[in-house]
Amino acid sequence: QVHVAESGGGLVQAGGSLKLSCAISGGSLRWYTMGWFRQAPGKEREFLSAIVHDSTTYHSDSAKGRFTIARDIAKNMVYLQMNTLKPEDSAIYYCATYNSGAGYGNPKMARNYQYWGQGTQVTVSS
Repeated sequence: QVHVAESGGGLVQAGGSLKLSCAISGGSLRWYTMGWFRQAPGKEREFLSAIVHDSTTYHSDSAKGRFTIARDIAKNMVYLQMNTLKPEDSAIYYCATYNSGAGYGNPKMARNYQYWGQGTQVTVSS
């Protein structure tokens, strides 16, 4: 029922910017927490940023200062604006969600998310 889809990845030069988009269907951002994660080859899935249904935001040290999460409730869209990209940011970026309208766990923990997108590749050239 709930479907999550990321888009906006691609190849970018170091120092450049990308804006990732995540569309959710079958649920409303009014009740769902949205999170961004990434996974580079040979590494564990890494939390980046999340926005809870009540608009509370969370972010990792990696994301802080460079990445910004935002949402458009009317469009059921969440965005991750990524600036000053570095080669080490290269990874597959995932959008995920869980129903948090009636309470939620730590949105930094991947295990709390119910639905995941297929991922979008971000490659930053040096």
